[in-house]
Amino acid sequence: MKIVIGSDHAAFETKEFVAELLLSLKIEVIDVGPASAERCDYPDYASALVKVVLDQKISGILLCGSGIGVSIVANRYKGIRAALCRTPIDAEMARKHNDANILCLGARTNSHEEIKAIIDSWLESEFEGGRHSDRLKKFQNLGETC
Repeated sequence: MKIVIGSDHAAFETKEFVAELLLSLKIEVIDVGPASAERCDYPDYASALVKVVLDQKISGILLCGSGIGVSIVANRYKGIRAALCRTPIDAEMARKHNDANILCLGARTNSHEEIKAIIDSWLESEFEGGRHSDRLKKFQNLGETC
């Protein structure tokens, strides 16, 4: 398994924690940055991560201070289902019902212990398909206007 990760400066330390966690689970990590806690803009790293998710057809984990900004950016792209998860139940449902391909986390809103539990739940859950597939089809091709 391979997962791409990215963050902004506010979540740099937590991104490093996530990378170590994934590696300990024998998951290959692609880190799109940043390489330090120096100030940077989350849209740049969220967009870079989305490109890898779409190109390689793998899952991603995005982090910023709250998780809100990166989830907004990621969800601007067709084919992305980014879910901001604050609890293991959120992560489970994001996978089972929404087939989330990007997990978004807030470094300032969850502890490392909580983030580990959220990631564990997300990794252990699988898309259920069925009626959920029908729902996903309803929004997979939404355009710029309603």
